[in-house]
Amino acid sequence: MPPTAVHFNGSVNLPDAETVMREISSRIPQGVRRMTDGETGDRNYWIRFQTQKFEAMPEFETVSVGQAYETAPDAPSMPQLRLTEDASAEAINWPNLGYADAYTESFATFERMRNEGTIPADVRFQMQYPTPLASMAGTIAAEDQPKVGPSYEQALFADLDTALERLPHDRIAVQWDVAVEFGALEGAMGPAIPIDQIAPGLVRCLERVPTDVPVGMHLCYGDYGHQHFKQPESLQMQVDLVNAVTSGAQRPLNFVSFTVPQGRNDSAYFEPLGSLTTGDDTELYFALVPYHPDDQTSGTTAEQIEHIDAALINSPAGPRHWGICTECGMGRVDGPDVPRLLDLHHKILASSSG
Repeated sequence: MPPTAVHFNGSVNLPDAETVMREISSRIPQGVRRMTDGETGDRNYWIRFQTQKFEAMPEFETVSVGQAYETAPDAPSMPQLRLTEDASAEAINWPNLGYADAYTESFATFERMRNEGTIPADVRFQMQYPTPLASMAGTIAAEDQPKVGPSYEQALFADLDTALERLPHDRIAVQWDVAVEFGALEGAMGPAIPIDQIAPGLVRCLERVPTDVPVGMHLCYGDYGHQHFKQPESLQMQVDLVNAVTSGAQRPLNFVSFTVPQGRNDSAYFEPLGSLTTGDDTELYFALVPYHPDDQTSGTTAEQIEHIDAALINSPAGPRHWGICTECGMGRVDGPDVPRLLDLHHKILASSSG
């Protein structure tokens, strides 16, 4: 089956939420199921939105500033923080983490544009949240993480709760950004951690979202200079993690986006999809859209589509409709390339549908 939908993993390098939503709506007239606000402004570089808040907290002191991943030397520097001598992890006074306020503001823009007819009525507003581990793993000193992590998780979940209280459930969706977890699984931050130690945290993330709100996961291997902290050998690790999370969760996973390194068009990369145990009610998206519009070749895309379909035929759910995305968000794409990249989403859908 050819791809029939597009997914946006979050960030888009455009000036503001209205520009993001207007450009997506005008350039991709069909196939959009959820609308991102582009994570513009203070949120434009993922968890830096959180780490800057941590640095201003009196409970933490800066130990050092360095790279979060040894395998990604071009990654932005990250502060290493630890609890001050007189601070208690149980009594941390977390500041306003900011996501609920940002999404409340963006949703007002989304709703206005939806009422105007710019955004189709069946499109939902998508909120992107980092997993609790994402903000902790590269920032809080290892010896403090077991104490600080649970406290921050509850603060982040409380922020999500606020957004869910403010916004109508029939017009929103939630995406959890799963990137640091793959750094841990692949040993990019030290000794590799097994899936059974990673999956429970993601299960908690999914289950925090009520069942009347679609929830998804963006599976990511990093995007520093459009390079991964490690090139995945195949989809096996991503499939294994999805299977572990969905088997442990009491609610369904509604959508998931998979990393596909650009130009990877061999059948071996996609074969693990045959062991994917999610039902056909879980939307699947694959990163077949390159960051540079001129890099897309119809031959490579056609081969990738064939490999995905062939692998899914062997999965328990059998053949299904699926969609396309970029490997990560588009926040670090050159601004002038963004409109062309959106056009490429539409072109791939149109050309594959015949």
